Amino acid sequence: MDPLRSELLARLERFYDAVPRDVARGEEYGTLVLFVREGVGWPFYARPRLDATTPPSLADVTAVRERQRELGLPEALEWVHETTPDLLAMARAAGLSVLEAPLMVLDPAALPDPATLTDVPVRVLDPDAPGFAADVAARRAVAAVGFAAAGTARGDAGPAERDAAITELDVAALDEERTRLADGRRLSVVAGTPEDGALASGMAMRVDDVAEIAGVATLPAARRRGLGAAVTATLAHELLTAGTDLVFLSAGSEEIARVYLRVGFRRVGTACIAEPTALI
Repeated sequence: MDPLRSELLARLERFYDAVPRDVARGEEYGTLVLFVREGVGWPFYARPRLDATTPPSLADVTAVRERQRELGLPEALEWVHETTPDLLAMARAAGLSVLEAPLMVLDPAALPDPATLTDVPVRVLDPDAPGFAADVAARRAVAAVGFAAAGTARGDAGPAERDAAITELDVAALDEERTRLADGRRLSVVAGTPEDGALASGMAMRVDDVAEIAGVATLPAARRRGLGAAVTATLAHELLTAGTDLVFLSAGSEEIARVYLRVGFRRVGTACIAEPTALI
């Protein structure tokens, strides 16, 4: 593998390992590490250990899944295929379904001005603003509705469905969000209008000079208006301004990856997410 690409993938591995460690403990099972969150919040994944010198075994995968079931956590494994290629066949042999998501890195020189992508304003959430709690609730509701209808096709779900999906935030979760935004470890944006409210949203997680853009979603009724691209470009501009050297993301499909190509992202590999096969 090209040395520059090898170093890039190594930086991504260090990022994936670092993100959970300030709020989760790592439990090692052979060549895998399971991050167990301490307190409220979204559950983390299991992934290959940074210092592993051999591929994960079926016994490692089985042990992690047993522990996840014991703790009531999702049986989720995540890894980069180019870094740990043997795990794909191992996960499938264990009966897991694997999403192979395009792993994409930003070319800063190709990043467009968000204002050229849509006529809908995009704003960065301010942790000190009076309406911060409402903004966070709206961002999460947009994501819930958007991801429930995967893809880029237009649909019927819009502001009414978003409002129905809004839930009251746990105080601890809101405090964590505010703290992470204030210290630069997280960035959140929403796109919307005064009449319709939030129509699209997204966030980024940052560790030192590396950041991942995630959770970009648009209400189905507001799709095909450039909102996802504008949200992504806004996040990328903010991250670069803050001194981030490497900005990356994982696209949910090849179709979605084409949206990110418009924003200056280029594919460098495949991010794998393994979960139990859904029973129909």
